[in-house]
Order: sequence, then structure tokens, then C-alpha cells
Amino acid sequence: MKTLHFLIIGKNQEILDVLQRIIGNNDGWTAEIQSDENASYDYITENKIDIVLLSSGLSDNFEKEIKIFCAHLDKDVKVIDHYGGGSGLLKNEVYSLFPNLQG
Repeated sequence: MKTLHFLIIGKNQEILDVLQRIIGNNDGWTAEIQSDENASYDYITENKIDIVLLSSGLSDNFEKEIKIFCAHLDKDVKVIDHYGGGSGLLKNEVYSLFPNLQG
């Protein structure tokens, strides 16, 4: 089974904590959270990240810039705009990027 490493970026700590817990409840999924937009770039560069999950409270400009940044990395980092909808929606978003993970 492939392990997926998430970086969740957002401004609402309660939402970040919930997302981290939801992701951690899936076998083979790990998540770190980041509320400092500027520190996110270094974290992505220095760590194994499969998915950057964009949560609430981020500026439109940052969202555009982080998507461009991830697209230009040598790594195959996917970006998901996730603004709620429950764990089922999140799983569907992930499985659409990694269809081979579905059982």
C-alpha cells in the first residue's frame, strides 16, 4: 500500500486539527499542518509530500502561488482545494488523484 503524506495549509486551527485527525484515521495516510503560508514553501521543499491540502482562510494570491510552486517542483505534488464537505468528500478527492488506491 502506498503511503500518502499530506501537508494541510490553512488559517483555522480547529479545522486543521480535524483534517489532520481525519487523514490520520486512514491507513497509510499521514498529515502535518501549517498555518504559516511562507513556511509552507520550505516544508514542501524539504519533506516528502504527496498532497498539499488547501483549507480555509488562505489568500487567493497564496493559493495561486503555491499551486504554481508545486507544479514546478521535480516532485509529483498534488494540490487539493478542500473547504469542507466531510471525510467522504476528502477521500473522493484523494482517490480521484490516486485511483490505484481504491480497493
